[in-house]
Amino acid sequence: MRITLKIWRQKDRNSEGRLVAYELSNVSPDMSFLEMLDMLNLGLARKGEDTVAFDHDCREGICGSCGLYINGRAHGPLGGVATCQLHMRSFRDGDTIVVEPWRARPFPVIKDLVVDRSTFDRIITAGGFISVRTGGAPDANTIPVPKPVAEEAFEAAACIGCGACVAACKNASAMLFVAAKVSQLALLPQGHAERKERVLKMVAQMDSEGFGYCSNTYACEAECPKQISVSYIARLNREYLRAKL
Repeated sequence: MRITLKIWRQKDRNSEGRLVAYELSNVSPDMSFLEMLDMLNLGLARKGEDTVAFDHDCREGICGSCGLYINGRAHGPLGGVATCQLHMRSFRDGDTIVVEPWRARPFPVIKDLVVDRSTFDRIITAGGFISVRTGGAPDANTIPVPKPVAEEAFEAAACIGCGACVAACKNASAMLFVAAKVSQLALLPQGHAERKERVLKMVAQMDSEGFGYCSNTYACEAECPKQISVSYIARLNREYLRAKL
């Protein structure tokens, strides 16, 4: 395959960025999108040029670090996959692919396609904890949890914190991310002790970081690689109102 890449290049957060075009040939359809970027960087390094900076770690759709805006969509054209799970067979020979970093004020560009997502870390730090002394690994039936509750909590815990929900939202809202993290702990008995305090602190931190309000367009659910449901936002609102009252 022959591919034309238009990649956002930006030296640092204080510099102006621009799209730079690169031509690639002999791209295998079986390559992942990140392997294709590796191929590009190898060619740039051999020519003594500055390589493209992009985030990656596990490359298994688990760590959430590989977030890229590809042809106007978070993580690319497929639903329910992270960028590292996207393969070049999803594109056609001769395609032009525009690759950009997340576009959200709370995610400032560090370099090229790498953004600073430490705002998510601060939201988690504000309330993502439990004070229950669990000790060693308990027996499975020590704290009974109904199966439907356990499954709902597990679905919320699937959030990998990639930021696609923020990038897809026209208001750069982090509601789906915060909702998943609040719900994950609020549903399980171990998280009940700080249930009210946690949601108030996490929502307050989210607001202080400059994230926008929920736009109710469901773009976050549509672009989430783990397909987290917007129903968790409704749960977040209920938890918040209960804590306030």
